[in-house]
This record gives sequence, structure tokens and C-alpha cells, in this order.
Amino acid sequence: MQHNKWITCTITGEWHNRTVEEVLKGPLLLSNRMINRLTRSRGIRLNRQMPFLKRVVKEGDRLQVAVRPRERADLEPEPMPLEVPYEDEDWMVVDKPAGINVHPVHSGEGGTLAHGIVHRWKEQGWEGKVRPVHRLDRHTSGLLVVAKSAYAHQLMDRQLREKRLKRVYYAFLEGSLTQAPAAEGTIDAAIDRDPDHPLRRQVSPAGDPAVTHYRVLARNQKATLVQVELETGRTHQIRVHFSHLGFPLFGDGLYGSTSPLISRQALHACEVGFHHPLRGEPVTVHSPLPKDLTRLAKELKLPLPGEK
Repeated sequence: MQHNKWITCTITGEWHNRTVEEVLKGPLLLSNRMINRLTRSRGIRLNRQMPFLKRVVKEGDRLQVAVRPRERADLEPEPMPLEVPYEDEDWMVVDKPAGINVHPVHSGEGGTLAHGIVHRWKEQGWEGKVRPVHRLDRHTSGLLVVAKSAYAHQLMDRQLREKRLKRVYYAFLEGSLTQAPAAEGTIDAAIDRDPDHPLRRQVSPAGDPAVTHYRVLARNQKATLVQVELETGRTHQIRVHFSHLGFPLFGDGLYGSTSPLISRQALHACEVGFHHPLRGEPVTVHSPLPKDLTRLAKELKLPLPGEK
């Protein structure tokens, strides 16, 4: 994959007679901090020339910004098999297996997803820092959006904050979830740290707003399969919310109990969707259920989506 540090914006009629600075902050969505950095590094060009920020642009002008700098990786590359269903110059979507951390949580930790991504980039002739746009717990499998530069992270983080980055999960719950007459609902309950446990979170009015939408896909007397879409992204949000309702995830020893049927919490990030910030097109990526969750569904006698 070729990596060009420059991106090009062709001035449209809407931005005719505006200044370079206005275009940088407008369609290119650059922050003041990033504009200052690009100015110092001579990373802004108008029709191949270095412009003043107050220079007026004309329709058809080409404004280029060097927002894909090559950065020294802050982790050692480690080879590992990676499933990457989507990748371009600025973002990648990685299908994370359960049981590994996204980033090191303590000094010297190896074997994380980020180590494997750095190795992949090295093989592609690219070097940079791994910038996840959102979170996945160690024992949650599925799709994670990763930015390849500070600029790319800024653009996708904006979509995350504006609730335009779609994140959908499959979760297997203990018990039969029957509260919603239409087999769907919303959990709107703030989440805060648990003062009695360093790792756990809890529903608390003093916490941060947290909203989870769900739809029941299958259920019986002992289990429920739900499709979950996050409106917010608090730590352990899905696990905390369903445990609060009295239906913890299978295998979740932190918020429920361990299970002989699965060695981790039964949670999988099955879909992400976003509007490509530079190409202006929708991107949707799907991930099938991993084998351990497929086996769990069979043990629980729950039909999977698409099965009769």
C-alpha cells in the first residue's frame, strides 16, 4: 500500500474568495493546534506554493496539507495473524480476537493488537503510532477502527462524539429478556466507577450518561441473544447495563458469573459503519461470530441471525 503524506482539497465554488485558514478549518476540519504545527513544518501548499493563512483562494485552486507524517512507532513490531476487512491510507478496521489487549496496559507488555498492527505496517513500508478510535475489552472480540495519523484520528473521533460512528454487537445474556413487548428497547442509565472494586463500573446517577439500544434476536427459558447498538461508549457499558437489568452476559465473571460453556464474556463487535471523511462515501464492515460464540449458541439452542 502506497502512503502519501499529502492530501489534496480542490476549492469549490462554496469556498471561493475564502482564506486558506478558513478552508483548513472548514472542509478539512483542522484544529488550530494542527494548523500551527503544519505552518511550522511547511506542511501547507496552495497550488504547490507555501501560502499565508490569510491568502484568498479561488475556485479550482488545489490546497494540500501534509497530515500523514511518518512517525516513529512507540511499540516493537510483533508478527501475528490479523484479520483486516478494511484498510486505506488513513484508517483500518481490525477484527480483534478475544483474549488480547488492544494496547499494553503496563510497561513491557507484549502480544497486544497494537504490536501486531505495527508489524503489519512495517511490512507495508509504513511506520506510525496505533490510534484506536474506540475501545474493545480484552475478552471482547470483533471490529475496531484504528486511525493511522493524528489527523485521521481527529476526523473519526468527531464522528464518534457526534454519534455518527455506528457500533453494533452481539451479546448472549443469561435468562430470558422479556421486558420489551416489541422485543427491543433502550437502556438509559449513567455509569460510574464502583468504589468497592478497582476494575468494575456500576449504574449510578452520579456517573457519565450511557445509552444502549438493543433488539432481541432469539431467546428461550435460559438465554437471550441480543443485537446491541451503542449510542455512547462508556467502559464496560454493555456488560454493566445488562447486568443492571439482571441479565449478565454469559461468561462474565466480573458482572455475573463464569460459565462452563465459554471462557470469556459472550460479546462480539459484529459491525462498524462510518461516513468516510475524505471520500464522502459510507463504509460498513461486518464480522461473523467467532467459533466459541457459534458453539455457545448451539449449546444454548439459540438460532443465529439468518438461521431458521
